[in-house]
Amino acid sequence: MKNTRIRPGGLEMDNHGAVLLVRLDGGPHGIMGLAMADALAELVDELESGQEVKAVILTGAHPGRFIGHADVRWLQEGGTTIPSIARGMTSAVAYSAATVRRMPLVAPVAAFTPLGGAMQLDKLHNTFMRMNRCGVLFIGALNGSALGLGSELAQACDVRLMADGDFIIGQPEVLLGIPPGGGGTQRLTRLVGAHRALMMMLEGRPASPARALEIGLVDEVVAPDRLIERALELAQYLGARPRDAIRAIKRAVYVGGSMSLEDGLHVERTEFMSALSGDSSQSLMLEYMDRTEHEGDLPLYEPVIFEQALKLGHFPFTSSRTVK
Repeated sequence: MKNTRIRPGGLEMDNHGAVLLVRLDGGPHGIMGLAMADALAELVDELESGQEVKAVILTGAHPGRFIGHADVRWLQEGGTTIPSIARGMTSAVAYSAATVRRMPLVAPVAAFTPLGGAMQLDKLHNTFMRMNRCGVLFIGALNGSALGLGSELAQACDVRLMADGDFIIGQPEVLLGIPPGGGGTQRLTRLVGAHRALMMMLEGRPASPARALEIGLVDEVVAPDRLIERALELAQYLGARPRDAIRAIKRAVYVGGSMSLEDGLHVERTEFMSALSGDSSQSLMLEYMDRTEHEGDLPLYEPVIFEQALKLGHFPFTSSRTVK
């Protein structure tokens, strides 16, 4: 029997072993509003504090749509709360909102002030960044189109699969007089390159699945009837890797990859040293050294052992050691 749990905000969740399948129900139009954004934040809270889930698959409940786009009313009403001030002052408001949102005694009151909309946006950005920093893999299984915030949510995932068909993905916000606000100006640029991203956002024209694959916006295009099956295969395969190593790699890439080389190397050193002392890495390295001594050569140069390691997600044990 399917054990489906429905969370307020439109998240329908099923466990498949260590993989959590989350269907995003954005109502009749398949859109994301504040309630869904808050529900995603709560889910990431739980994933960060737990150890059971190794990978999360996000897909849409709406036939033909992953997430159509943001609830425009949510954006429009949020815009009315922002005072009409100079751009420099708006920057100060954004910084203030980020600070106030992290003050438990002040944030609930500030939510009803002109800072409220900026605080919601900061929380959304923070949710996506925490997805990038945690040891859980996020796989976007785009069952259909993803515009605006739908595209940005997909970009915040570690892997993107898209169903083949008459679907589109992209950032059309300019056609409503605004830039992307859920991270698209930053993540799309990092995925497809600065000039290509610029032209896509300036025109507002979305990409087909084939074009998205060609430019690197998605990783695979899959037949619609195989999308979830393929996402589960990939989640189980990549999710088998040690969680501490996954977390370290994601942080080094997502955070360090946007810095100067010197600063990025500092992030890498930090994550490397943190993972190096972990129980799983210590067990795996000791096992590897034992096998090297016993067999007289480097085990990863034996194709059978390498393939076994890839399938298991870690170097295979012959002793009583285990990996976490």
